[in-house]
Order: sequence, then C-alpha cells, then structure tokens
Amino acid sequence: MGDGTADRRGDGTTGDGTTVGGGVRATGRRGVLRAGAAALVLGAVAGCTSGSKPPATGPGTPAPGTATGTPPGAGTPTATPTPTAVATPLPQPPLWQPGPSEIQPDVKRRAVELVAALGAWPPGGQGVEAARARVAALGLPPALADQAGPLAPPAVEASLEVIVAQYGGIPADSASVLVVCRQWTRGADGSVAEGGTTVDVRLSRAAPRWTVTDLHPGVAGPAAAAPPPAVARVLAEPRIELPPEAAADLRSGTVHDSVPEAMLRLAGPYTLSVSVVRTGHPLDVFGTTRPSDHPPGRAFDVWRIDGMAVVDPATPRQLIESFMRDAAAAGSYNVGGPVAIAGAGNRFFTDDTHHDHCHIGFDH
Repeated sequence: MGDGTADRRGDGTTGDGTTVGGGVRATGRRGVLRAGAAALVLGAVAGCTSGSKPPATGPGTPAPGTATGTPPGAGTPTATPTPTAVATPLPQPPLWQPGPSEIQPDVKRRAVELVAALGAWPPGGQGVEAARARVAALGLPPALADQAGPLAPPAVEASLEVIVAQYGGIPADSASVLVVCRQWTRGADGSVAEGGTTVDVRLSRAAPRWTVTDLHPGVAGPAAAAPPPAVARVLAEPRIELPPEAAADLRSGTVHDSVPEAMLRLAGPYTLSVSVVRTGHPLDVFGTTRPSDHPPGRAFDVWRIDGMAVVDPATPRQLIESFMRDAAAAGSYNVGGPVAIAGAGNRFFTDDTHHDHCHIGFDH
C-alpha cells in the first residue's frame, strides 16, 4: 500500500502474525455451553423428583404404575423426551498477535484489539451500547463503536478471525493499520453466515499506548453478473489465498485486468497470500496527497509467500527479492517491499510501511 519513492502514483502497506488469529477465545464460550448443558440436566432431574408427590391410592384409584385401561402388570408407557437442539458453536480463533520483528508492535496490537471488540460478541452481546462498553474497556473512546459499520451486523452472536494486520502507513506519530478479517455471525433463527471485511484503523501516538482516532471498514461492491475469465481463474486457483474482502473486490468487476493476470503469473512459481486489493485501503498514500493505486483497482498486496510471512526475519530475503523481481516482470511499475532492489526507472522501493508486505501496483 504505498508508493514509496516512486514518482508515479502507487502505494502499498501484515504481521508475520504469530497469527494467533483474531477473535474471542474459545474457553469462555465452551464454559458457558457446558454450564448451560449442566443446568438443563439438573432442571430435568428436579422436574421428575422434588416437585412431585406420589399419587394417593384408595378405592377407585389406580395403583401406582398402572394406567387407566391398562391391565395390572402391563406397565406404564414411557413418554419419549423431545431432544433439545444445541446450536453449533461458532469458530473461536485465538487473537492475532504481532511478531517480534514488528517496527511498532503496539500499533498493530491496539488496532486488532479494537476490531476484535467490535466484531465479536457472545449471545446477547449485540447492539451499539454493548459495543461501546467493550470499546471503553480497552481504554478507547466508546464513540468508535458508532463507526463499526459492517463489523456490527444485526446478529445475536458473532466471532472474528483477524487474518493479518498490515501497515497502511507508519509515520512517526500517526499510523494506518489494515486489519483483514473473517467473521461468522448467528442470526435470530440460528442460521450461521460467514463473511469478512478489511478495516483501515487510524491511530496516533499517545502515552502509555497508542490510541485509535478513527476507523474505516471497507464495503466491497456487489458481485458482477459474470466475472472475467482471469478473475474466475484466480478465484479457483489454490495457490492464491484471498481474504473475504479481496475476493469480493475481484468478483465486483472493479479491478483492472492487470491485477488478476499478474496474480496468475506469480502463482506459477509461488503460493501467495493476498491481504488487500482495493477495498479497505486509504484513498491516498498515507501521510501524503498522492492517490493510491489500490482504490481504483490497480494494485494488490501480498503478506505471505510460500507460507512464509514477509515480515518474519526467518523468511529468506532471496525469496522476497525474487518475488519482487517477478512481480515487476509481470507488469508492475511500482513494486514495494522490505528489500532494497536496484532497478532501472526506480521501479522498486522499500520503507517502514512495506516492512510487512509486498505492494504490486500498475499504471493501467
């Protein structure tokens, strides 16, 4: 997401994410389910014993264990209990954490905490007032809950996975973190839906921790009637990993052909994990007035190559350099990443923002 030192428009900016994911931990949820199940069992036992008196016997009164019209000794028919439906628990991925090589780990941690608080809640925790309380518990302005948008659909329960958090920009005293999410929600009828969004979280330096000033959840456009052939191939290609919002961008038909065509070329020698295509990215290169190539659909970011995070120092630098060079060969005029590469026409760039991903931009 940034264009770095390139003079032309471009942009580009996810943790090696010790991806511990991004949502509410499973322990509390399972505990609630176990407690609820135990309560149902105890209630059933109580209903069969403590509240009942043995029937009186006497002339004209059937003996215990004898139903009217049933010969003595035939026994009493036993009613079959109606099974109680138990809702399948939503996935509960652990909360994503920044790795040790991050430039500003607390910036990402702060952004992820907020998105998880807004996008996941237990049964009955829906609604803006409950969301404000969760945000306030983080020491952040409760009014941020009013900006949740697609993170807070009308659902009785939700869980969230943060796939990755990457820099949208990281100047000295401000930052943009793009939090890439997958979300599961349960409706009032018990149905479960899966989706996701990418949230541009804006922060400013503060003590003792960075604070969030604003957030911009992305909303991809509706799917086109029929995706172009290159898009259909990308969506079916197992070597290209797409988060929900990036896949929606491709389906919408608002992405230039150069993007899926380059993805397919790179998917020959590599497995690539895409973080952002267009939706959820800042309109301008963060901290400047230069338009980014992402919103017009002329760029994409890759946070992991062959299963290895770009931000992880254990990922071979040679692999990243080779990937960046192949991205340029696939038609990108503006390739950013954590490796400095000399190239004609200043095609390559590196900076702190691109410490955690590779940006691949196009001018058409």
